[in-house]
Amino acid sequence: MSYPEDLAYPEPRYHGGKGEVNAVFRPADAPPDITSPGGFTRYLATEGSTGGEFGLYDVQLGPRSPGARTHFHKAMSESFYVISGELELYDGDRWVTGGSGDFLYVPVGGLHAFRNATDEPVRMLMLFSPGAPREEYFERVAQMSRRGGEELKQFRVRHDSFFVEDFEDGEWVPSG
Repeated sequence: MSYPEDLAYPEPRYHGGKGEVNAVFRPADAPPDITSPGGFTRYLATEGSTGGEFGLYDVQLGPRSPGARTHFHKAMSESFYVISGELELYDGDRWVTGGSGDFLYVPVGGLHAFRNATDEPVRMLMLFSPGAPREEYFERVAQMSRRGGEELKQFRVRHDSFFVEDFEDGEWVPSG
């Protein structure tokens, strides 16, 4: 395979000459950051720990977990990599079943959804780019969903999550 001579890499952001000791290691047996019935979330790399470059989360959904309904993000892309089990993924056009090793990339603005429609847990990696402070969203989304209404809509928008169900006639505009 031939490559062009003028490959375009991003501009350097590190300007030192010898490198630094700054890697972050998280062992596989570290406890989950969030647990739920049959599931968990581990914060592998957060917006804070990557300087906003990306966020990477190890997520296990319990059996028959509803996941997230159809939504999009205005500021970040989202990717899903299935580690084990079967994950139903909506790509904005159709539902597909992802198994171990399958990957779905959703660009900024792309409609998507996911769910576990099986009687077994499913485990996946979720990648957000650029990184965003998703931890509060993960930690409070169940509580906010129980509250519902305008408070839930505001919470979602604050976390760059625009759910189709929140739109009445086209684009949703928060009140107030």
